[in-house]
Formats: sequence, structure tokens, C-alpha cells
Amino acid sequence: MSALNYESIAQRFLDFVRIECGLSSNTIEAYGRDVRDLFIELNDRGVTGVQKIHPRDLAEHLIALKNVRGLSASSIARHLATIKVLFRYLVSTGVLENNPADWLDQPTRWKKLPSVLSPADVRKLLDAPQPPAESDASQRLPLWLRDRAMLELMYASGLRASEVGGIGVRDISESLGVIRVLGKGDRERLVPMGVPARKAVDCYLTECRPLLVKPDGRDNERLLLSRTGRPLERVAVWQLVKKHAEAAGLRNVHPHTLRHSFATHMLIGGADLRVVQELLGHSDISTTQVYTHVDRSRLKDVHRRFHPRG
Repeated sequence: MSALNYESIAQRFLDFVRIECGLSSNTIEAYGRDVRDLFIELNDRGVTGVQKIHPRDLAEHLIALKNVRGLSASSIARHLATIKVLFRYLVSTGVLENNPADWLDQPTRWKKLPSVLSPADVRKLLDAPQPPAESDASQRLPLWLRDRAMLELMYASGLRASEVGGIGVRDISESLGVIRVLGKGDRERLVPMGVPARKAVDCYLTECRPLLVKPDGRDNERLLLSRTGRPLERVAVWQLVKKHAEAAGLRNVHPHTLRHSFATHMLIGGADLRVVQELLGHSDISTTQVYTHVDRSRLKDVHRRFHPRG
């Protein structure tokens, strides 16, 4: 097979995971990148067809991801997961008789403990969006209200960057104080947003969003809008979180830091693990359990500070 056949297989596979598996657009994009990375490298090494792929070729690809590209263990684990799904698909559709990915061992998942902000640092971040100085005439739009509403929602409800950007105006129930969230795999869930977040959203809806909406309907009825009136994209959410974290004097903060902090603070406060799993939208509770390890990781520090022989 040629590289062109690789492209055809990649497209058929992505069509399969989109139509048959119903995966989210972000997951499909990640699968697409992983598959194309694999096929490009195999073709460059002279492996010009899927029938010629040996388990050794797949293992060398994973090694190259670590040694050449410097990918993290979690990224390599995701690549491996993509490879396994891809070759199961090729076997199930009759393209291959034997599955070379069966020989690849699933590495022991070393879970890096997520970074978590203290409640005081969360407050600094949430308070970072402020009205511009009166002398700054370029900031006529009160975008700081949008940013504060965005940050409050992310921490109050444990939202991913893509989820907060995807919230529609009609997804908010002010009477119930909940948001309808569309998560990974297009799974819906209802999450509370708390009083401070409700106030921040209400202020944004009253004083800022009407100034951003354009008559051509480009907003698609999304809650958070850009300066041009279009829905706030995930990349913009990342940029805004980083911007306000720097303004608050915080380092290495990204959207998931707020989500990690939400989960950890809930568990420290006594919330049941199953409840936190539901709020985060995790399909597997083992994903949520990492936050119990974060809590335990604080025990040594607590012991050191409070024990007479610490």
C-alpha cells in the first residue's frame, strides 16, 4: 500500500469513530493527529502498507514519541490507545487478519498528581479580572465581566475549557441554579453553579453580552462571546485563564487547574467521591480517584506542620 492508501484508511477510521462511536470532536481530532503521525512515520521508514506493519514497528513508533519528540507518559499512553482502537477497527473490517497492536503492552499508568490551587489562590484568580483604568479608552467593552463569569463558572462547576465555551444561554437555569453541560462523548450532565457564579453570569448577561451580540446571529446563542461577537473558543479560554493567572501572580495555571481545584476542594470538604465523579462527568471513577491521592499528598505537609515531632 502507498501513502495514499494510508490517507484513505485514516479517513475511513475517523468516519467510523465519528459516526459509529459518537466520540466528541476534540477526541476525533486527537485520534486523527495520532493516526497521521503513525502513518507518516511508518511511510518514512519504508513501511508502505498496513499489511506490512510488524509489532516492532509500532513499538519503535512509541519509543520515538518519547525519545525524539519528548512526549509525556500520558501523551504516549493516549497514542497507544489510539493505535489499539485503529487496529481493532482494521481487523473487524477485514483489512487485516492479525492485529499487530495485540503485542503492545499497556504501560502501567503513572498518574501525575494534578496541580491544585489553594482557596486563597483561587480567590486571587477569580478577582483578577478588573475594570480597566478610566484612562484606557481602548477598553470600552466590559470584557472583564465576561472573564470573571467564565472563571467563576469553571471553578464553581468544574468545567473543562471546551465545556465552558460550549454553554448556551438557554443551558443556564437561574431558578434552579444549574447548568446543562455537554461533555466528552456528547454526554449531558447538570451541574450546580453556586451563588457567586450566578451573580457573575447575571452581571455579564446584563452589562456585557448585549454589547457583544451582532445582528447576524454569529453568536449561535452561546453564553460567552468574543469581542467580535462569536462564541469563545477553547483556545481563547486557555489564553484568558493564563492571562488572568499571570495578573494574579500565579504560575503554571491553565483551565484544568480550576477543574482540579474544584474536585480537590469538594473532596476535602467532605463530598462523596461518586458525587464528584458525576459533577466532573467522568465515565470511570478511577479517573476521579486521582483527586483522593492529591488530598493524601497533603498529609505529609500537615504532619510536618502540626505534629510535635514533625
